[in-house]
This record gives sequence, structure tokens and C-alpha cells, in this order.
Amino acid sequence: MAEIGGIEAGLHLVAVPIGAARDITLRALDLLAGADVLAAEDTRSLRRLMEIHGVPLGDRPLLAYHDHNGAAVRPRLLALLREGKSVAYASEAGTPLVADPGFQLGVAARAEGLTVRAAPGASAVLAALCVAGLPTDRFLFAGFLPPKSGARKGALRELAAVPATLVIYESPKRLAAFLRDAAEVLGSREAAVCRELTKRFEEVRRGPLDTLADAYADEAPRGEIVVVVDRAAAREADPEAMRDALRAALAQGSVKTAAKEVSDAFGVPRREIYEMALAIRDET
Repeated sequence: MAEIGGIEAGLHLVAVPIGAARDITLRALDLLAGADVLAAEDTRSLRRLMEIHGVPLGDRPLLAYHDHNGAAVRPRLLALLREGKSVAYASEAGTPLVADPGFQLGVAARAEGLTVRAAPGASAVLAALCVAGLPTDRFLFAGFLPPKSGARKGALRELAAVPATLVIYESPKRLAAFLRDAAEVLGSREAAVCRELTKRFEEVRRGPLDTLADAYADEAPRGEIVVVVDRAAAREADPEAMRDALRAALAQGSVKTAAKEVSDAFGVPRREIYEMALAIRDET
């Protein structure tokens, strides 16, 4: 692919700081200074960042690209890419395409065979994992969960059996309700509420989910929040306890439904529980 103005033609996904402006990378500054076209989830934030670092916009276009205008702006950006332009896209904060409207732009560019590059850098997910004090060998980023309690509990039940540390974004106004639902569904797992990472008032509060839920019940925190939750503790599955649970579940529903419920509850492969359920059904 040819280079124009020293920057490779194509879509460049540029990570920007989540708080401290000096967290930007030298490569990101090069891309912002040299790309033919700039696009951003929040153009005002990108302008401020460029001013801080002395990167002139000049007469280059700076296009807003976000959830509300993506369908209208995406064709224009794709047309510029097809012309051989270099386009640098920045999220409002952190890494593009991670809980960010740039996802569809990246998908569309790849579908047309256009070059897509990543300029890695700041990420709230990784920053939270670094300071939370919970295992990082395996983690699942779950993004924002549903805002309503019923749907949120359903999402948490799906995550309950995941053998990995959970990383979840949440808004300040919903934090207390989220922690209350998480404590109800996940139990007293260790967790960390990471607030305003890399900013002046950064705070990391750790403890069991139920304790954190009590702590934030009457407190309205401010700023960006990432919640990190430990995986469930491993436990030995008691065969007799599983049989008792299966008998109770079979009395209420089908073999398939009972097997799923008990498999999820005990963390045992569904096929094994299904065969046990069939044996119990045949006995009765």
C-alpha cells in the first residue's frame, strides 16, 4: 500500500489517553500529525489533546464519527480510504473499537479489502487489571451490562460460570445497583471498583461484592468506572449433591432443562450431567 505524506494509506485506529494527556504514544502523535484525514468519536476532545501536544490540524478535515451519525459518515470515510487517503480514527478515550462506535467502521473497511492498522496505547480495561489486584492470567471484558436490573442479573448469570476475571464498565449513577445485583448473583467474590484511572482523583476500592455494594449504597461516585470481579472459587462437585439437585430439577422440568440447570450450578460438563439425569429418570 502506498504512503501519502509519510503515513501509510489506510485506516489507523489510534489509542488516546484515558486521563493523563502524557499517556499518549509517540506513534499516535505521528499519526495525528501526518494523517490526511482525522476522525474522532468526540472532535472537541481530540482537538484539546492535539493542542496540548502541539499537533496542528491545519487544513485537514476532522470528522465526527459516533453512534448517532455513523451510518451517514461511514460512507464518506470509506470513500476517502478508497482514494488512497490515510485516515486516523480516535475514540473519546482509550483504545478504539473497545466499547466504541468505531467497530462498524473497522468492519466495513476490512470488508472492502482496505488496510486497517492499530496504534496501541491506553486502555481502561488493562489499566484496571493492573491496579485491581486480581488474577490477570485469564480475563473476560464484558463491556457495559444492561441498565435494567432484570436483564443485568440475566447477563451476570451468564458470566457466573466463566473461569476468568471479569472486567465490566459501569456508569456512576448505576454503580450501586450493579454491585447489589452482582452480589446477589455472584456471591461475595472479591472485586475492585476502579474510578478515574490515571486522573487526579484516581481511586481503587477493593473488597467482597456485598461489602462494596453496602459502601456505595448511599454514595454517588463521579467519573469513569471500571469494575473488576474475581472468578468463582473452584469447588469439588459432590456426586450425591448433584443427584439430589437433579431429582429436584427433574420434578419440575425436562431432562434437558434439569441438566442445564445443574451443570451451570455445579460447573460440571453438561454431557456428564445429562447422562446422570437419564439414569435417574430411568430409575424412577
